[in-house]
Amino acid sequence: MFYFGWWDLLPIPGFLLALYAQFKLRSLFKKYQNVPQSQGMTGAEVAQAILDHEGIRNVSIEPCPGELTDHYDPRARVLRLSEANFNTSSLAAIGIAAHEAGHAIQHKEKYVPLDMRMTIVGVTGIATNAGMILFMIGLFFHSGILLQVGIWCYSAIVVFQGITLPVEFDASARAKRVLAELGFVNREEGEAIKKMLGVAALTYVAAMATAMLELLRMIILANHVRDRD
Repeated sequence: MFYFGWWDLLPIPGFLLALYAQFKLRSLFKKYQNVPQSQGMTGAEVAQAILDHEGIRNVSIEPCPGELTDHYDPRARVLRLSEANFNTSSLAAIGIAAHEAGHAIQHKEKYVPLDMRMTIVGVTGIATNAGMILFMIGLFFHSGILLQVGIWCYSAIVVFQGITLPVEFDASARAKRVLAELGFVNREEGEAIKKMLGVAALTYVAAMATAMLELLRMIILANHVRDRD
């Protein structure tokens, strides 16, 4: 038997915040994708310059398909930039490239939250999916044990998102600092990149809020089932 109540509305604010953050990010990305960087450097060139400045010699830079698919792979030690950011000179390209280079700097300096995220990333998805399945089975069979195990498993995504926040905020802070240190942006360009990276950070805040609200919904629903029994 399944129960429906006010608790099912709890995840909605997080979902709406995520939609807003994605919309704003794509809007700003499109805007600054059309604003050339004053020195004419591509995202790949900026990323390489930052790695060289930080003495990082064991990280390669590669293009990858898609839009906003940019990421740093700490296990392969590869900084991947979407093709548009890899090849073009724009404020969007250098801002994102600098952010991903910030993750490479974190890796070099053994930034603890990044190391923690690397440790748990493999099991987070499995635990989250298993948690939802166990929770649904627990609801069907009125099993308090399965409900609790499902909640504990799902908590992995909340922990992961909690660790991700400082990792992403710190990478953006490093990006803004090193861009200014190397003189790659003027004040106006720096403010534009700061705005774009700030909105990008909001997507991670939204993910954290969504995970926490879903976890709260599961806890309230489990207590409701227990009280009914």
